[in-house]
Amino acid sequence: MTTSPTISRLVSIAAAFLLSLSTASAGEKKLMHSFAWTPIKEATPADWRAFYKASDALPHKIKGITKVWYGKLNSPLPQAMLAGIDEAAFQKYRAGETVSSPIKAMPREYGMCMEMTGENALKAYDDHPYHKTWTEAYSKIRVDGTTTFNILGQ
Repeated sequence: MTTSPTISRLVSIAAAFLLSLSTASAGEKKLMHSFAWTPIKEATPADWRAFYKASDALPHKIKGITKVWYGKLNSPLPQAMLAGIDEAAFQKYRAGETVSSPIKAMPREYGMCMEMTGENALKAYDDHPYHKTWTEAYSKIRVDGTTTFNILGQ
């Protein structure tokens, strides 16, 4: 069976195109903005729907956010907060000194990740007007405070 020159040329062009796609993404320095939080027990189903809707809109509203994931963590992250600690004792604690204060368990039960095009997208996200809209919805489903980290792709 012989192959026509046109088909061979199309196959070669398609192969070159696919190869260029895989090598183009190899050097990307995307950023994953990730955080976990403790839910507010009294948050209503409407509060959660507003959060989901605001979160789903992020890639459409803020340039540089390409994907979002959110949900209940498979295994909650243990988290404890110092309860009733004064500012001086808190500064000692942050400096690594021993302090005596009761603690309150605040396990992080939910999490969210935002894939971004890079570090500049994270800066743009922080300053974008829609970030305030999203934060308003987020604040209704979480106890104040999150465990946040960013992963920069290699």
